[in-house]
Amino acid sequence: MCIIFFKFDPRPVSKNAYRLILAANRDESYHRPSKLADFWGTDSEILSGELVSHFLTSDMDSLSYLKKVSTEGHLYNGFNLIAADLSTAKGDVVCYYGNRGEPEPIVLTPGTYGLSNALLETPWKKLCFGKQLFTEAVEQSEALPKDVLVSQLLDVLNNEEAQLPDPAIEDQGQEYVQPILSKYAAVCVRCATYGTRTNTIILVDADGHVTFTERSMLDKDTSRWETNTYEFTLQS
Repeated sequence: MCIIFFKFDPRPVSKNAYRLILAANRDESYHRPSKLADFWGTDSEILSGELVSHFLTSDMDSLSYLKKVSTEGHLYNGFNLIAADLSTAKGDVVCYYGNRGEPEPIVLTPGTYGLSNALLETPWKKLCFGKQLFTEAVEQSEALPKDVLVSQLLDVLNNEEAQLPDPAIEDQGQEYVQPILSKYAAVCVRCATYGTRTNTIILVDADGHVTFTERSMLDKDTSRWETNTYEFTLQS
C-alpha cells in the first residue's frame, strides 16, 4: 500500500516554478530487508532504490520501455509503473502503465496525479484527500523556500487521518484490511509491524536542478528516522 502524488509542467512560465514535484510513501513490513536510495551504476550516475533498475540502465525512452513491459504484464501480479524522460532540451515526457488497466501504456498530459494500490487516479478517499493536501502545498511552491516546501510535502505524506468510510478500499483488502482499516485508510499507514517506512520528495526546477530527499525509518523503530538529501543537475 504505497502512495504517490506528482505534478509536472514541462514548460513552466516562471523561473521559480518546478517542472516536477513528486511526493511518495513506501509502505511495507518494517522487518523486510531494504536499502536506502543511493548513487550507483558504472559512473555512479543513477540515484534510486532497487525496483526500477532495468529502466534506468537501459537506453530505451519511457514509452518504449513501458510498451515492452506491457507485453509481459499478464505474467505478474498487479503493479503500476511511472516512467519519465526529463530533458531540458527536448522537453519532459511522463508515461504510465498498470497491468490491471488498459493494455497499452499512456503518455500523461501535464497536470497533477495520484496513485495508490489501484490504477492511476482511482478515487479512493485517502488518495483524493492526500492529493488535495499535495495540491495546496504545490500551489505555494513558487513563493516558498525549497526547504519549507519539502517540509510541507513531508507533512502531507505523514498525515494519519483515516478517510472512512470507503467501500473501495474495504473491498480490495477484505479480511486482511478489516483489522487495520482505521490505519490503512490514511495517507500515512502506521500499524505495529507494517506501514509507511520511507518518504520521498523529488523537486526538479526549470533549469533541471534536482533535489531528492528521502526520509527513512531506522531499525524498525517508528520513532527513529534518517533524512538524506541529494542535489544534482539532470544530464542533457
